Amino acid sequence: MKKILKLKYVWVLFLFATSSCDDFVEVEPIPITSDNFFNTPEEYDDALIGAYDLLQATFWNVLTSVVASDDFIAGGDASSIDQPTLQNVNLMDHTPADNNQIRDIWTLMNAGMNRTNFVLQNKNKIEFDGKDEIIAQAYFLRAYYTFELAKFFGNVPLKVEERNGVNRIVDVPVIPGEQFSMDRTESVAATYELIEEDLKEAIPDLPITQDLPYKATKGAAQALLGKVYLYNNKFTEAATVLNEVVNSGQYSLVTGEDYANLFTTAGENGPESVYEVQYTNVEGAGWGCIACSEGNYFIQFNGPRSPFNDPIYASGWGFNLVTPQLYDAFDDDDMRRDLTIFDLRDLAALEDNSVYTPPNEDTGMYNHKYMPRKADLGESVAQLTHPQNYRAIRFADVLLMAAEAEAQSGGSNAQSYLNQVRARAYGNNSHDYTAAEGSLLDAIYAERRKELAGEGHRFFDLVRTDRAQGAFDDYNATKPTDFDPVTYESKNRIFPIPLVELELAQAVERWGNPGY
Repeated sequence: MKKILKLKYVWVLFLFATSSCDDFVEVEPIPITSDNFFNTPEEYDDALIGAYDLLQATFWNVLTSVVASDDFIAGGDASSIDQPTLQNVNLMDHTPADNNQIRDIWTLMNAGMNRTNFVLQNKNKIEFDGKDEIIAQAYFLRAYYTFELAKFFGNVPLKVEERNGVNRIVDVPVIPGEQFSMDRTESVAATYELIEEDLKEAIPDLPITQDLPYKATKGAAQALLGKVYLYNNKFTEAATVLNEVVNSGQYSLVTGEDYANLFTTAGENGPESVYEVQYTNVEGAGWGCIACSEGNYFIQFNGPRSPFNDPIYASGWGFNLVTPQLYDAFDDDDMRRDLTIFDLRDLAALEDNSVYTPPNEDTGMYNHKYMPRKADLGESVAQLTHPQNYRAIRFADVLLMAAEAEAQSGGSNAQSYLNQVRARAYGNNSHDYTAAEGSLLDAIYAERRKELAGEGHRFFDLVRTDRAQGAFDDYNATKPTDFDPVTYESKNRIFPIPLVELELAQAVERWGNPGY
C-alpha cells in the first residue's frame, strides 16, 4: 500500500493458502497467534495493515471481470494461447479445472477475509483509544473481501451464527480441517445480508476523513453498503444510504484538467475518490509471487504489444481490447470516449509489425484508463511496478447507483443524478435525459456502461440486472469463434469455484456451482 508499513509477521490460520511473500520480509519473521500478539495498539494497527495488504491482489479481480464483459476482448499474444484462463472467460468457456486468475481470486480474497477475522477475533483483548476505529476498518475490509467472493462465486461457504436475531459472520478464522464440514450460505441473497451487517457495524465508528488514503472512511463504507443493497434488490435501502453519501458534501465530480487526469497518478485520491486501492512503484516483486507486488499488475495487460513506442505510454501485453460496440455507444461529443479508449485503428490498418505487434483479435482499441505509462515505471520488474491506483468506488459510480436506486424505489432524484454525470461527460446540459429516450432505468444502465467502462463493473451489472444473456448474445454475434451453446448460458452469470479447491475441501458436491 502507498505509505504504509511492510509486513513483518508470518500470518497463520488460513484455510485457503496463498504463496509466501518473501520478497518483502526485511526482518526475521515472527509467527503470530492470539496468545503472543494483540497486546499493544501498535500490534492491532500492524494486523490491520496486513488485512489491507491483500486489497492490492484485487488486480486479478479487475482483470478477469473486464475480460468477462461484453465490451472487451481478451486479446494477448496472437501466436500462442496466451493466458488460457482469460481466453476461456472471454469465450464463456471456462471450467472448474481452469486455474490461474480464477483460483487466485478465490484464494486471495479468502486469505484477506481470514486476516480480517483474525483482527476481529481479538477485538476485545485489550482496550485503548482508537480501537473502535480499527475494528470498524476490519469490518469494512471483511465486507469488501466477502463481496468480491460473492460477486464471482455466489453463496460462498462462511461460518455464520445468529446474534440478537440477526445472522452474522463468525469472527473466528476458519481453522485447518474445518473446511471438510462447512456448508455454503443458504443463498447469495443471504450472503449479501451478512455483508450488509458488517458494513452497518463499521459505519458508526469510521471517520469522515482519514490521515492516510488507504484507510476506509464512513463514506466508503456507506457507498459499499449501497452497492450491496443494489445487488440484493433492496432499492429503498440503497437509495437511503447512497443519498447520504451524495449529500455529505465530501465528494464531487472533477472537471477540466482534473477530469483529463482522472486515471493518472496525478488524479489519485482526489475529490471524486470514494475509495481507491493504493499501489506504488517503490518496490516490486518477483514472478514467483506476483500478488506480493506493491504495484498494479493489471496495468501491464492494457498496453499495445511491443515494439509499440510512444512518448507517454509504455508497451504492454495487448489484452483488454475495446469492442467496436463499446466505441459506438459513445457520442462524438462525449469526452468519455477518448478518456476510455486509446484508438490505434489507423496504426492497426497499416498491418506493420514494426509499429506494434497485433494481439489476438486485434480491434486497434485499448483500455485507456489503465494504460501503462513510461513515467510511472519503477526500477524493479517493470511489469509489476505500475503505481496507478484502482478506483474501486468513484463519486460518478455513487451518483449512478443512487439514480438506479431512486428509479427502482420511486424516488425523485434519479433524473438529477443521471444528468450530473452526463453534464460532466459533455461539458454542458445539452444531453439531459428526456422521456423521449425511453425508460429512465435503461438510460441509467446505458450511462453506467459508458461511465464505468474498463473498470471491472460491467459484467456484474449485467448479471445483477438480468441482462447478461441478451448482452452476450449480441457479443457472440460479432465473434469469429462461437460460444459453446450447451454451457454458455450458465457461465454468463457466475464463476466456478476452482476444482482443486473443491477437492482439497472434499466439497465437490457441497460447493460446486450449477452449470459446471
